[in-house]
Amino acid sequence: MKPFSRADRVSVQIQATISALLCKKISDPRLEMVTITGVKLTDDLRHAQVFFCVSGGKKAKYEALSGFKSASGFLKKSLAGTLGMKFMPALIFLYDESLDYGSHINEVLKSLSIEDESAAPGESETPEDTDASEDTES
Repeated sequence: MKPFSRADRVSVQIQATISALLCKKISDPRLEMVTITGVKLTDDLRHAQVFFCVSGGKKAKYEALSGFKSASGFLKKSLAGTLGMKFMPALIFLYDESLDYGSHINEVLKSLSIEDESAAPGESETPEDTDASEDTES
């Protein structure tokens, strides 16, 4: 048995091809800073969810979606020639929220470390140390 399904192998090929097309063939300014982060293909190879990320906030995200909508025909035609499949999967472009979520988690962790560092200099004794010193004084 093969370690990866055909859908997995084709999705990797779709991701590489779309990334190359974005770099070399597409001159749409809305797609300049777009990175393809992954492709998820259904088992029947009919639908491909193409995940992307872009820097620049919500405006850039919506502009990239409209850029993908206008370039989808060209991308599908180019993929058909490269993949050589009987049926070309429908391309569905989705913004990848995982990078934003990871960035948010990173900011929360940084804010927690800053709070810990600002609280640490004022606390020289631990609660166990204060209990032990009270016992010896009595």
